[in-house]
Amino acid sequence: QVQLVVPVGGSAPAGGSLRLLCVASRHIINRSCIAWFRQAPGKEREGVAAIERDGSTRYSDSVKGRFTISQGNAKNTLYLQMISLSTEDTAVYYCAAGSGCPSFARYLYTYWGQGTQVTVSS
Repeated sequence: QVQLVVPVGGSAPAGGSLRLLCVASRHIINRSCIAWFRQAPGKEREGVAAIERDGSTRYSDSVKGRFTISQGNAKNTLYLQMISLSTEDTAVYYCAAGSGCPSFARYLYTYWGQGTQVTVSS
């Protein structure tokens, strides 16, 4: 049973933008907060954005003002809009769901998507 899917990653030049999509099973999105994490080579996985069921959001300092998490028109979809990208944003990005909000502690997120590569070139 597929729970969370991130269909497509992408690449962009530094200063460019990308938008990631997460598609979640309805039983997840109705009961959970959703967060985006990323893991760069040689680094630990870190949370970058989260949205609660009431729509409140939280961002890590590294992406605040550049990334926006939002729910799509379809209730089971979430987006991560990324602008002003830098090479430091290169990572595998994951969509996750659980009871973690507003925390980015990974153990609080029960469901994980498969991860998708985002590459920012200089």
